[in-house]
Amino acid sequence: MTRRPLTVIFIITVVVLVIGYGLFEARRILEGPVITIESPKDGSATSSTGILIAGKAENISFLSVNDKQSFTDESGHFSELLSLPAGFTVLTVAATDRFGRKTSRSVSINVLNYCPISNG
Repeated sequence: MTRRPLTVIFIITVVVLVIGYGLFEARRILEGPVITIESPKDGSATSSTGILIAGKAENISFLSVNDKQSFTDESGHFSELLSLPAGFTVLTVAATDRFGRKTSRSVSINVLNYCPISNG
């Protein structure tokens, strides 16, 4: 082969690698906000009215838990202590990224009404 075709092949290879690497690094921006709720587990039951909802949010600019603004730490973890009434409750975490894309995740829990019977 002559020198010219090798140079063209080398340049095409470098361009493809640079574009591929750029798309790989931009995947987080392209996929939008991501929410993971770690606790409580969906469908769980508790007798405590104080519930800690915790999880991780990525690629967000705004986060809310049950329509109340929440914040994350540097690694994207969030936690909110909520006081819930007895009965079936749906907890919703919603997020928006800087481009206006939205997502939400929900878990349902049952807060049991614990009332001890007293004799006397």
